[in-house]
Amino acid sequence: MNYYANNAPSGNVGTAIVRIITGLLLAYHGFEIFDAKLMKDYAQWDMFKDLPIGLVLVYLGKGAEFVAGILLALGLFTKLASVITIITMLGIMFFVGHGKFWYEDQHPFLFVLLALIFLLNGGGRWSIDERLKK
Repeated sequence: MNYYANNAPSGNVGTAIVRIITGLLLAYHGFEIFDAKLMKDYAQWDMFKDLPIGLVLVYLGKGAEFVAGILLALGLFTKLASVITIITMLGIMFFVGHGKFWYEDQHPFLFVLLALIFLLNGGGRWSIDERLKK
C-alpha cells in the first residue's frame, strides 16, 4: 500500500503543479524589485519610513521573494528556497501585517504553509533537485 502512496503519478504531478504555481506567484510578487519607484513607495510605508535601512529591507524582501520563487518553480534547491520563503513571509506577516494572518493578511501565511510542505517533502520527482540526485 505504501508503494502506491509514494509512487502514484498523480501525486507527483500534483506536487509539481503546486510547487511551480507557488514559485511563479512568488517570483511575480518579487519581480517588483525591478521597479525603483514602487520600491521607494514601499519604503515610505509606516513600518519602513523611520528605519535607516527601510529601503534595504524592502529590497531584501522583494529580492528574497523573486529568488525563492524562481528556485521553487524550477525545483532547484527547493528546501533552501522554502526556508527563504518561510522567513520572508513570516517577516511580512508579523512586521508588515502586524500578525493578522487569520483575517487581513492571509496570503503570506498561505505561502508559509506551502513552503513548509516543500521544506518537509522536497520538490518531488519532477524537480531539478531530483535530477541532480541521480
